[in-house]
Amino acid sequence: MSPAEWTAAFIKGLAILMLIAYVFYRSMAAFFITLPGLFFYMARERKKIVEKRRHELMLQFREMMHAVIAGLQAGYSIENSFIHAYEDMRLLYGSDSMICCELKLIARKLKNNVNIEDALDDMAVRAHVQDITDFAEVFRIAKRSGGDLPGILRNSADLISDRIEVQREITTQISAKKMEQGIMDLVPFGIILYIDTTSPGFFAPLYHSVFGVAVMSAMLAVYIGAYLLAGKILDIAY
Repeated sequence: MSPAEWTAAFIKGLAILMLIAYVFYRSMAAFFITLPGLFFYMARERKKIVEKRRHELMLQFREMMHAVIAGLQAGYSIENSFIHAYEDMRLLYGSDSMICCELKLIARKLKNNVNIEDALDDMAVRAHVQDITDFAEVFRIAKRSGGDLPGILRNSADLISDRIEVQREITTQISAKKMEQGIMDLVPFGIILYIDTTSPGFFAPLYHSVFGVAVMSAMLAVYIGAYLLAGKILDIAY
Protein backbone atom coordinates (compact mmCIF):
# COMPACT_ATOMS: atom_id res chain seq x y z
CA MET A 1 0.00 0.00 0.00
CA SER A 2 1.19 3.49 -0.84
CA PRO A 3 1.32 6.21 1.84
CA ALA A 4 -1.82 7.75 0.33
CA GLU A 5 -3.65 4.42 0.56
CA TRP A 6 -2.51 3.91 4.14
CA THR A 7 -3.65 7.42 5.05
CA ALA A 8 -7.05 7.02 3.37
CA ALA A 9 -7.66 3.66 5.07
CA PHE A 10 -6.53 5.06 8.43
CA ILE A 11 -8.86 8.07 8.24
CA LYS A 12 -11.77 5.91 7.06
CA GLY A 13 -11.15 3.43 9.87
CA LEU A 14 -11.10 6.20 12.49
CA ALA A 15 -14.36 7.60 11.10
CA ILE A 16 -16.02 4.19 11.32
CA LEU A 17 -14.86 3.70 14.92
CA MET A 18 -16.13 7.15 15.87
CA LEU A 19 -19.50 6.36 14.28
CA ILE A 20 -19.69 3.04 16.15
CA ALA A 21 -18.75 4.71 19.44
CA TYR A 22 -21.43 7.36 18.97
CA VAL A 23 -24.26 5.17 17.68
CA PHE A 24 -23.77 2.22 20.02
CA TYR A 25 -22.34 3.82 23.16
CA ARG A 26 -22.48 7.64 23.04
CA SER A 27 -19.10 7.59 24.72
CA MET A 28 -15.64 8.83 23.79
CA ALA A 29 -14.19 6.16 26.06
CA ALA A 30 -15.78 3.54 23.80
CA PHE A 31 -13.87 5.02 20.87
CA PHE A 32 -10.54 4.46 22.61
CA ILE A 33 -11.60 0.98 23.76
CA THR A 34 -12.49 -0.02 20.20
CA LEU A 35 -9.36 1.62 18.77
CA PRO A 36 -7.50 -1.73 18.41
CA GLY A 37 -10.17 -2.68 15.86
CA LEU A 38 -8.48 -0.18 13.57
CA PHE A 39 -5.65 -2.65 12.99
CA PHE A 40 -8.09 -5.33 11.86
CA TYR A 41 -9.78 -2.84 9.54
CA MET A 42 -6.43 -1.77 8.07
CA ALA A 43 -5.49 -5.41 7.49
CA ARG A 44 -8.82 -6.01 5.74
CA GLU A 45 -8.34 -2.96 3.50
CA ARG A 46 -4.81 -4.08 2.69
CA LYS A 47 -6.12 -7.50 1.68
CA LYS A 48 -8.65 -5.89 -0.67
CA ILE A 49 -5.97 -3.78 -2.32
CA VAL A 50 -3.62 -6.76 -2.64
CA GLU A 51 -6.35 -8.85 -4.32
CA LYS A 52 -7.16 -5.99 -6.68
CA ARG A 53 -3.51 -5.60 -7.63
CA ARG A 54 -3.11 -9.32 -8.19
CA HIS A 55 -6.00 -9.17 -10.63
CA GLU A 56 -4.45 -6.16 -12.39
CA LEU A 57 -1.10 -7.93 -12.58
CA MET A 58 -2.75 -11.00 -14.08
CA LEU A 59 -4.35 -8.82 -16.79
CA GLN A 60 -1.02 -7.16 -17.51
CA PHE A 61 0.82 -10.47 -17.50
CA ARG A 62 -1.56 -11.81 -20.15
CA GLU A 63 -0.82 -8.83 -22.42
CA MET A 64 2.90 -9.25 -21.77
CA MET A 65 2.74 -12.83 -23.00
CA HIS A 66 1.06 -11.69 -26.20
CA ALA A 67 3.90 -9.19 -26.69
CA VAL A 68 6.50 -11.92 -26.04
CA ILE A 69 4.77 -14.21 -28.56
CA ALA A 70 4.90 -11.41 -31.13
CA GLY A 71 8.62 -11.04 -30.46
CA LEU A 72 9.24 -14.75 -30.94
CA GLN A 73 7.32 -14.70 -34.20
CA ALA A 74 9.45 -11.75 -35.34
CA GLY A 75 12.58 -13.83 -34.83
CA TYR A 76 13.78 -12.64 -31.42
CA SER A 77 15.18 -15.05 -28.88
CA ILE A 78 13.05 -15.73 -25.80
CA GLU A 79 15.26 -13.45 -23.68
CA ASN A 80 15.12 -10.58 -26.16
CA SER A 81 11.38 -11.07 -26.56
CA PHE A 82 10.90 -10.32 -22.87
CA ILE A 83 13.19 -7.29 -23.12
CA HIS A 84 11.38 -5.88 -26.17
CA ALA A 85 7.96 -6.54 -24.56
CA TYR A 86 8.73 -3.72 -22.14
CA GLU A 87 8.12 -1.03 -24.77
CA ASP A 88 4.69 -2.43 -25.63
CA MET A 89 3.73 -2.61 -21.95
CA ARG A 90 5.02 0.91 -21.35
CA LEU A 91 2.77 2.26 -24.09
CA LEU A 92 -0.17 0.19 -22.84
CA TYR A 93 0.07 0.62 -19.05
CA GLY A 94 2.77 3.22 -18.38
CA SER A 95 6.34 2.88 -17.18
CA ASP A 96 5.29 2.77 -13.51
CA SER A 97 2.89 -0.15 -13.97
CA MET A 98 3.53 -3.42 -12.15
CA ILE A 99 4.32 -5.38 -15.31
CA CYS A 100 6.81 -2.75 -16.50
CA CYS A 101 8.57 -2.87 -13.14
CA GLU A 102 8.75 -6.66 -13.46
CA LEU A 103 10.06 -6.48 -17.02
CA LYS A 104 12.72 -3.95 -16.04
CA LEU A 105 13.80 -6.27 -13.25
CA ILE A 106 13.88 -9.24 -15.64
CA ALA A 107 15.98 -7.24 -18.13
CA ARG A 108 18.40 -6.27 -15.37
CA LYS A 109 18.78 -9.88 -14.30
CA LEU A 110 19.34 -11.04 -17.87
CA LYS A 111 22.15 -8.49 -18.24
CA ASN A 112 23.70 -10.00 -15.10
CA ASN A 113 23.59 -13.46 -16.74
CA VAL A 114 20.66 -14.73 -14.69
CA ASN A 115 18.60 -17.38 -16.48
CA ILE A 116 15.19 -16.27 -17.74
CA GLU A 117 13.67 -19.23 -15.88
CA ASP A 118 15.09 -18.01 -12.57
CA ALA A 119 13.89 -14.47 -13.27
CA LEU A 120 10.36 -15.72 -13.91
CA ASP A 121 10.48 -17.88 -10.78
CA ASP A 122 11.44 -14.82 -8.75
CA MET A 123 8.55 -12.89 -10.27
CA ALA A 124 6.13 -15.70 -9.41
CA VAL A 125 7.34 -15.83 -5.80
CA ARG A 126 6.75 -12.11 -5.30
CA ALA A 127 3.47 -11.91 -7.22
CA HIS A 128 1.64 -14.73 -5.39
CA VAL A 129 -0.57 -15.22 -8.48
CA GLN A 130 -1.27 -18.90 -9.20
CA ASP A 131 -1.34 -18.48 -12.98
CA ILE A 132 2.09 -16.83 -12.99
CA THR A 133 3.47 -19.53 -10.71
CA ASP A 134 2.10 -22.29 -12.96
CA PHE A 135 3.47 -20.55 -16.04
CA ALA A 136 6.95 -20.20 -14.51
CA GLU A 137 7.04 -23.92 -13.70
CA VAL A 138 5.86 -24.98 -17.16
CA PHE A 139 8.21 -22.50 -18.82
CA ARG A 140 11.22 -23.90 -16.94
CA ILE A 141 10.41 -27.46 -18.02
CA ALA A 142 9.77 -26.44 -21.63
CA LYS A 143 12.93 -24.32 -21.82
CA ARG A 144 15.12 -27.10 -20.49
CA SER A 145 13.54 -29.77 -22.68
CA GLY A 146 13.38 -27.69 -25.85
CA GLY A 147 9.59 -27.49 -25.99
CA ASP A 148 7.43 -25.30 -28.19
CA LEU A 149 7.79 -22.00 -26.31
CA PRO A 150 5.48 -19.93 -28.57
CA GLY A 151 2.81 -22.60 -28.24
CA ILE A 152 3.23 -22.77 -24.46
CA LEU A 153 3.01 -18.99 -24.19
CA ARG A 154 -0.09 -18.94 -26.38
CA ASN A 155 -1.78 -21.69 -24.38
CA SER A 156 -0.93 -19.94 -21.10
CA ALA A 157 -2.34 -16.66 -22.40
CA ASP A 158 -5.53 -18.42 -23.49
CA LEU A 159 -5.92 -20.12 -20.08
CA ILE A 160 -5.44 -16.84 -18.24
CA SER A 161 -7.92 -15.15 -20.58
CA ASP A 162 -10.50 -17.84 -19.87
CA ARG A 163 -9.97 -17.46 -16.13
CA ILE A 164 -10.31 -13.68 -16.37
CA GLU A 165 -13.53 -13.97 -18.36
CA VAL A 166 -15.02 -16.35 -15.80
CA GLN A 167 -14.12 -13.97 -12.97
CA ARG A 168 -15.56 -11.05 -14.92
CA GLU A 169 -18.85 -12.89 -15.43
CA ILE A 170 -19.02 -13.76 -11.73
CA THR A 171 -18.25 -10.17 -10.77
CA THR A 172 -20.98 -8.92 -13.08
CA GLN A 173 -23.48 -11.37 -11.62
CA ILE A 174 -22.84 -10.36 -8.00
CA SER A 175 -22.19 -6.63 -8.51
CA ALA A 176 -25.80 -5.82 -7.62
CA LYS A 177 -25.52 -7.96 -4.48
CA LYS A 178 -22.37 -6.11 -3.45
CA MET A 179 -24.19 -2.82 -3.84
CA GLU A 180 -27.05 -4.17 -1.73
CA GLN A 181 -24.55 -5.29 0.88
CA GLY A 182 -23.03 -1.81 0.99
CA ILE A 183 -26.48 -0.29 1.56
CA MET A 184 -27.39 -2.85 4.22
CA ASP A 185 -24.14 -2.12 6.04
CA LEU A 186 -25.35 1.46 6.55
CA VAL A 187 -29.02 0.73 7.28
CA PRO A 188 -28.62 0.01 11.05
CA PHE A 189 -26.74 3.26 11.55
CA GLY A 190 -29.27 5.17 9.47
CA ILE A 191 -32.22 3.79 11.43
CA ILE A 192 -30.69 4.60 14.82
CA LEU A 193 -29.62 8.10 13.77
CA TYR A 194 -33.03 8.80 12.23
CA ILE A 195 -34.95 7.72 15.32
CA ASP A 196 -32.51 9.54 17.57
CA THR A 197 -33.02 12.72 15.53
CA THR A 198 -36.80 12.55 15.28
CA SER A 199 -37.36 11.21 18.81
CA PRO A 200 -34.62 12.55 21.10
CA GLY A 201 -34.09 10.41 24.16
CA PHE A 202 -35.73 7.31 22.67
CA PHE A 203 -32.54 5.28 23.08
CA ALA A 204 -31.44 6.96 26.30
CA PRO A 205 -32.04 3.84 28.47
CA LEU A 206 -29.54 1.93 26.34
CA TYR A 207 -26.65 4.29 27.12
CA HIS A 208 -24.61 4.79 30.30
CA SER A 209 -26.00 1.73 32.06
CA VAL A 210 -24.62 -1.78 32.46
CA PHE A 211 -27.69 -3.38 30.89
CA GLY A 212 -27.75 -0.91 27.99
CA VAL A 213 -24.05 -1.34 27.26
CA ALA A 214 -24.46 -5.14 27.32
CA VAL A 215 -27.40 -4.99 24.90
CA MET A 216 -25.65 -2.60 22.50
CA SER A 217 -22.45 -4.65 22.67
CA ALA A 218 -24.41 -7.78 21.74
CA MET A 219 -26.05 -5.94 18.83
CA LEU A 220 -22.66 -4.67 17.67
CA ALA A 221 -21.27 -8.22 17.75
CA VAL A 222 -24.22 -9.45 15.68
CA TYR A 223 -23.71 -6.59 13.20
CA ILE A 224 -19.97 -7.26 12.82
CA GLY A 225 -20.62 -10.98 12.38
CA ALA A 226 -23.22 -10.31 9.67
CA TYR A 227 -20.85 -7.86 7.95
CA LEU A 228 -17.99 -10.35 7.89
CA LEU A 229 -20.24 -13.19 6.75
CA ALA A 230 -21.68 -11.15 3.89
CA GLY A 231 -18.18 -10.12 2.82
CA LYS A 232 -17.05 -13.75 2.90
CA ILE A 233 -19.97 -14.89 0.74
CA LEU A 234 -19.34 -12.21 -1.89
CA ASP A 235 -15.56 -12.43 -1.76
CA ILE A 236 -13.76 -13.44 -4.98
CA ALA A 237 -10.07 -14.31 -4.68
CA TYR A 238 -7.98 -13.81 -7.80
